[in-house]
Amino acid sequence: MKSMTAYGYAEFQNENYVMVMELKSYNNRYLEISFNAPPYLSAYENVITTLIKEHAQRGHIDLSIRVKNIKSNVEVSVDTDVAKAYIKAIKEVYDLAKDLNPKFNMGDILSQDGVLSSIRTDGIEAYKEGLDHCAELVLKQFDEAKAREGLVTKNDLAGKIDAIAKSLDVVKANVDGLEVMIRKNLTDRIHEMLGDQHYDENRILTEVAVMLNRYTINEEVVRLGAHIAEFRKLLKSEEAVGKRMDFLCQEMNREINT
Repeated sequence: MKSMTAYGYAEFQNENYVMVMELKSYNNRYLEISFNAPPYLSAYENVITTLIKEHAQRGHIDLSIRVKNIKSNVEVSVDTDVAKAYIKAIKEVYDLAKDLNPKFNMGDILSQDGVLSSIRTDGIEAYKEGLDHCAELVLKQFDEAKAREGLVTKNDLAGKIDAIAKSLDVVKANVDGLEVMIRKNLTDRIHEMLGDQHYDENRILTEVAVMLNRYTINEEVVRLGAHIAEFRKLLKSEEAVGKRMDFLCQEMNREINT
């Protein structure tokens, strides 16, 4: 048995960048994976999503990747034609406002759209070593955390199902005396009402049979015992058993209330 809640964290550093990968998992009916990373690592989403699906069947999982580049991996270029066009336009504006003694600022040109452009000189392959390293560590921690918390939950559930089983044994021990108790109670009530007057013994037996049919719990006892056995079997399973356990808990509750 494994838990749906878990956490994994890993770091990687070389001469070019520092990478941090973090994985958090929460309870959820279905498997949902949220990917948060720099745009230039977007192609890695399909890779890590496939890996996560090998380690989880349910849960809401948040995966985040943060990167700090140590060396510049961006080339900046200037579109001189666009810059000249802006310079010409700005000069015309300055000429119109020369009485205000405006001051020329290079930022007036460099901040305009299209004057400067940047492109990355590396692709996702430049980060492959860090991604592989972090993913391996994060998923290992993820599995270990799921197993640890799952064991705690398993032991807790085992204790609770044992308590239910012991209570069922007490009920079983008293089932055979139910007919005797009902017959005695009914006889005592008749004696109390009729005193020494004669009454039909067969009528009492008939009433006892009717009441036993109404109050018998043999079927509920048998079904509850079967549910307990199945629940214990699921506790030993390595598969995802949460939904089946939830169903069994509902059924056991119904049998107990009945």
